Amino acid sequence: MHPRNANLAPSPAGAPRSGQLRLELLPAFEAAARTLSFTRAAQELFLTQSAVSRQIQQLESSLGTSLFERRHRSLALTGAGQVMQRAVSDSLERLRDAAARLRASSGPRQVAITCTPGFASLWLIPRLARFTAVHPQVDVRISATIDMVDLGRGGIDVAVRFVPSSAGQGPALFEEEVQPLCAPQLLRDEARPLKKPADLAHHTLLAVDMPQGEALTVDWEPWFQVMGLDRVQMANSLRFTQYADAVSAAVAGQGVVIGRLPLLNELLRTGQLVAPFRGRAATRRGYYVALAPGATGNADAKGFVDWLLAEAEQARGAGTARPSAAQAQRLKRPA
Repeated sequence: MHPRNANLAPSPAGAPRSGQLRLELLPAFEAAARTLSFTRAAQELFLTQSAVSRQIQQLESSLGTSLFERRHRSLALTGAGQVMQRAVSDSLERLRDAAARLRASSGPRQVAITCTPGFASLWLIPRLARFTAVHPQVDVRISATIDMVDLGRGGIDVAVRFVPSSAGQGPALFEEEVQPLCAPQLLRDEARPLKKPADLAHHTLLAVDMPQGEALTVDWEPWFQVMGLDRVQMANSLRFTQYADAVSAAVAGQGVVIGRLPLLNELLRTGQLVAPFRGRAATRRGYYVALAPGATGNADAKGFVDWLLAEAEQARGAGTARPSAAQAQRLKRPA
């Protein structure tokens, strides 16, 4: 036999090679090529080992070349088998993607997003009506958690990650700054003035429980550094498991919270919270958007990401309303 024909499998007697690929033989080949075992392929396909072996032989005969090297108790792909495996795997992946797109177009339109509870309640939800007004046919599902959800496992289309800026992946919504904030009525309390940072010692700290015994003022550290302050000891503290609850307590006048901006920009703009001291500090953390690998064919998910970025850009352009000197003086007058 000529060397270049050494890998050719002989066709069954009287059965000429067909120029048409028999698609029904491909599942057996894909399973055997992936597992390198006719036995395991048979178990996956609920066939007998002999049936899988026979289908592989028929495929090799139709192609005119061997796809496997039959070794003692093992299989290995030939060069032709490797070429065929890549082609079959790519084709099946394209078929799965097409099926996913067809199911998405025929089923309910949905975008599932994961983000932190603070981002969800303080920034996303107040704006969400603007998205649903333009896309009333799209259902939005919000999974608010501090856990880092694995986007590769499905079920989530979009993630907004709150991470150090050096570790951010994907487009950035915005970077974070911090500044102490409180309700306007605390500035009117002449018995406990808030004119300088040292006055915080007479007020209640509204804080979120910190892991591993970290100080309740750990989120204040960037602001302390900018202001050139050592750690400030406040009169007492109220502790919460969620940042949004601490913010609600601040709006109710129950103490001072470290404001994470721009999450709280709207509360500042409407005057529900005010900044008793000048100066903000960058935390070198930010919010970054990621589209799940399985959502690349979801036009609604891509539209939601574009909407998030546009909202963030608009918020940056609008800036944060700051009280004028005259307004600040009025805030400090007794009610």
